[in-house]
Amino acid sequence: MSKKLPLEGIRVLEMGNFVAAPFAGKIMAEFGAEVIKVEEPVSGDPLRNWRIMYGHSSIWWYVQARNKKSITVNLRKAKGQQIIRQLISRVDVVLENFKPGTLEKWGLGYEELKRINPSIIMARISGYGQTGPYRDKAGFGSVAEAIGGLRYLTGYPDRPPVRVGIAIGDLVAGLYAVIGTLMALHVRKEGKEKKGQLIDVALYESVFSLLEGALPEYVLSGVVRERTGSTLPGVAPSNTYECKDGKHVVIGGNSDSIFQRLMRVIGREDIANDSQYANNQGRAKNAEFIDQAIEQWTKQHTLEEVLKALDEASVPAGPIYSIRDIVNDIQYKERDMLLPVTLEDGRNCLFPGIVPKLSDTPGQMKWIGPKLGEHNEEVYTRILGYSRHQLKELKDEGVI
Repeated sequence: MSKKLPLEGIRVLEMGNFVAAPFAGKIMAEFGAEVIKVEEPVSGDPLRNWRIMYGHSSIWWYVQARNKKSITVNLRKAKGQQIIRQLISRVDVVLENFKPGTLEKWGLGYEELKRINPSIIMARISGYGQTGPYRDKAGFGSVAEAIGGLRYLTGYPDRPPVRVGIAIGDLVAGLYAVIGTLMALHVRKEGKEKKGQLIDVALYESVFSLLEGALPEYVLSGVVRERTGSTLPGVAPSNTYECKDGKHVVIGGNSDSIFQRLMRVIGREDIANDSQYANNQGRAKNAEFIDQAIEQWTKQHTLEEVLKALDEASVPAGPIYSIRDIVNDIQYKERDMLLPVTLEDGRNCLFPGIVPKLSDTPGQMKWIGPKLGEHNEEVYTRILGYSRHQLKELKDEGVI
């Protein structure tokens, strides 16, 4: 008999599109929550048409919406709004990433929903949060990465800032929505009144939270972190180095003991024994010299030879993987990070594994992203008790 998953019994209403809230919903669905995704009739979540298509939906959609149930509701229609109100009394959590004020315009804001269900937990993700002078500005993850300080630090100092190759701002905000939701569920479970609460996640704040010590560094020393390419400012050695075969290796030798081992591997006992490099402060002042010494060694060896030598010396090092490299890596396979999936047409595929790994109640992938409105009948009849005649009327009126 399989063990109950951590979030089994928790019902989530996902009223979000694109990336942030749906990413949060995906994580909760992987760990047992019943996630009911609300989509626009006919068009659905725009993510269904983003990037590479396979059949009628994007491949990204199949991953992002796995384990979710799809229902269609026209939130602009009064009957659609009434459907949501009826569902609110039967769910634990609402995830949403509309522009602030949008749900209030439809009579579906937090104040309205908690009157229906005082136990409701609502995680709201927006560009700038639900308050403040920027709350009404349009906000996307890419803009949040810019105003949150990440883009300024990404790239090389002699070139314009660049983006990370994924929707990092949205994804981090989604993680914070999950963290906040789990905290709120714990508080509700422990409290006598079983009250829910509002979780306000701003994209720019989620990005800003990743900036390590940049803020106090500026306040106390006036230092503004700048783009530094592949180096890690103030920490040495930690960089990317070219090998004999033209491939690159990332080496992190920035702890004192590891640095000593690294220098001995590359035959630079003179540096290892020099007191000015005994701690990070001294190494950081001479980072360029140390990097040159390391790369002088890596360029004499292939990537495979470099990795073998550094692994034997317990020096953190690794190749720079493309997705092709990941698919062929034994560690990914052993850790179930490449999940085999059979698509509806019978074609075999691989989907990303589930993170984190729980020893007793690990997450599961039960099905891939559903067809638009695939669970209308199940949700509307089982949860709301609608008749087939009611469903036909709603569909004919464009409500679902």
